[in-house]
Amino acid sequence: MTTPMTEAVDTQALLARIAELEQRVAALEQSPAQGIEDRLAMVVFSGDLDKAIAAFIIATGAASMGLEVSMFFTFWGIGAVKKQKVFSGKNLLEQGFTAMLPGKLGELGLSQMNFFGAGAQIIRGLMKKHDVASPEELFGMARELGVRMVVCDMSRELLGIKDEELVEGLETGGVATFLGDAARAKVTLFI
Repeated sequence: MTTPMTEAVDTQALLARIAELEQRVAALEQSPAQGIEDRLAMVVFSGDLDKAIAAFIIATGAASMGLEVSMFFTFWGIGAVKKQKVFSGKNLLEQGFTAMLPGKLGELGLSQMNFFGAGAQIIRGLMKKHDVASPEELFGMARELGVRMVVCDMSRELLGIKDEELVEGLETGGVATFLGDAARAKVTLFI
């Protein structure tokens, strides 16, 4: 059973709590999300052609809409920004990775229905038939639009990827590079 005295205490406590919440809301309204910018930060982890195509389409679309875009290529995703295979100067394990992994964007296979490379050729043919830019053209557009492309140093080292295997003009960096971009981005993707 409540008495007028306990109701007054409950009301006062409730009013005090409301006043406190109003102050917190006012403080938040005065300093909205700090550091969030019109940016897209993307990790490209997959070395599959269809996923690389999606990554470059999203990157070019976002850049066309005015977002600053950064793509962080790591592990198998580095295949999308390679131009050739280099075997010299590598140990046996690194040579094995080089032999087994694609040497450039044109050698990536599909994640599904690859059929020993025939699937990738079918997708490329369909893209051409429907006037969709090729993966290489999408890569070029991304560069023209100022998309920042960073290759993961650690993955490069682990897989034995040399500078001369990569397309010119790429940045290298570590997880801190990606996180610096992602911390300020409105959108972060992992492909």
